[in-house]
Amino acid sequence: MLDQTLLPLGLYHKAKQLIWDPRDIDLSQDVRDWQGMSERERDIIVRLSAQFLGGEQAVTHDLAPLLIAIRRQGGLIEEEMFLTTQLFEESKHVEWFERWCNAIGAEATEAIALSRPYRQLFEIELPAALGRLLDDHSLRAQAEAIATYHIIIEGVLAETGYRGYARALRDNGIMTGTVRGVELVQRDESRHIAYGLYALERLIRREPTLWDTVMDRLNALLPLALEIVGETFAPYSDDIPFGLDPSEFIAYAGEQFDHRLAALERGIAQSTQP
Repeated sequence: MLDQTLLPLGLYHKAKQLIWDPRDIDLSQDVRDWQGMSERERDIIVRLSAQFLGGEQAVTHDLAPLLIAIRRQGGLIEEEMFLTTQLFEESKHVEWFERWCNAIGAEATEAIALSRPYRQLFEIELPAALGRLLDDHSLRAQAEAIATYHIIIEGVLAETGYRGYARALRDNGIMTGTVRGVELVQRDESRHIAYGLYALERLIRREPTLWDTVMDRLNALLPLALEIVGETFAPYSDDIPFGLDPSEFIAYAGEQFDHRLAALERGIAQSTQP
């Protein structure tokens, strides 16, 4: 019997209720708005979108071993069911950003090809942490993988990217289809982050020493995430499109990290209360 009280099953039900199709989003006004934007404005939006497209592709490639590891460690079917929705949604996010690039005629891959910190995170750290789970199903390996993806990549880096879209596009009333698509991606990933926090709490309850493992991993990757945020604005010197302020986004990324850590601490504390 399924345990309907478990958070992962509740997140699974939400995923069913909130399914959306990237093909349903009208980008015709976005294409017109795009033609009226300056080259620098276009460049920073392509740069941001390229980061998301590359990240979604990487996760679609790399996430499956987590599902395998949880199953091999006697995980609950409710968690496995949720993770099937996450795999589906990551694929859908690839479709969305690919469709967006095609609609406006952008070459997204070129914008991130030379980014050292981006490649370090998505081509080395992420596949190493998740690929390890194919052979190592230990709680420690699971904790490091979840901390890498659900907390740093989704909970810090992606959340900061969403703020970039909001400041550049939503606040200026342009590219409303793009804004809507990104909001739907963010809604999906809020469930992924919630699951990541739940899973880390579960792992740490089973093996309290994993707290140090998680903290070591988070503290090792946070500087890399902040470097990616800062590098996004580097090509524009002091004339950043849309009047964006890099210091705001660096601070916001740090705040998101603090929020995730505080939520994890609260969850663990509540679960250990008599």
